[in-house]
Amino acid sequence: MNPHERRPGAARGGDRDLGVDHGHKGGRRGGRRPGESSARADILEAARAAFAEHGYDRATIRDIAGRAGVDPALVMHYFGSKEALFTEALELPIRPSEVFARGMAAGRDRLGETIVRTFLEAWDAPETQVRLMAMLRSALTNEAAMGMIRDLLVREVFAPVAEALGVPDAQFRATLVGSQLVGLSVLRYIGRIEPLASASVDELVAAVGPTVQRYLAEPLTAAGRSDGATPSTAGTQAD
Repeated sequence: MNPHERRPGAARGGDRDLGVDHGHKGGRRGGRRPGESSARADILEAARAAFAEHGYDRATIRDIAGRAGVDPALVMHYFGSKEALFTEALELPIRPSEVFARGMAAGRDRLGETIVRTFLEAWDAPETQVRLMAMLRSALTNEAAMGMIRDLLVREVFAPVAEALGVPDAQFRATLVGSQLVGLSVLRYIGRIEPLASASVDELVAAVGPTVQRYLAEPLTAAGRSDGATPSTAGTQAD
């Protein structure tokens, strides 16, 4: 088998028309600048830009290779599939669980403001914004990408929150926080809706922090109920 022949299920969508020249052994061709680590880093940087601009479905291996100045075969040689490239390219410099840990370290009464501030500062930092944009835009357009992000949230956010809060409805509270922060990021960074897009971090912390604080640390009452039951507990209570 040709070493660059695509493995079953390794590439989908834009990958199916790579137009790869399989005549070059090892996926490399003459004239490429030396240094495998440099080429690999260039591919990852190009992938982040492509996923941020187009989302998972519309980003292609050919486009990513062109941005990196390499042959598409080299991309497949290093990563094997677009899915594997997506997973590695979007590894975040700051883990979601660290955001919550910072909030806990600041004190339970400052959870909301600390989490919102850390979240926004991560989005505003150039070195992380492109990865977060790529992750979010891809999740909005592709079920496989959404599945990977869902797994990340369960592992890195919801489980740590549930463990730290130690309350029966902790997972429900964590998903409420997720809905608030994802909605904020979609409107501010993807949609660029004003005046939200140009609001300062301090303004947003003051406006959104109390809501996140309530989700995490204050009593929640489901609409139409006076017993404080949430969807995670209401179904188990007697009529």
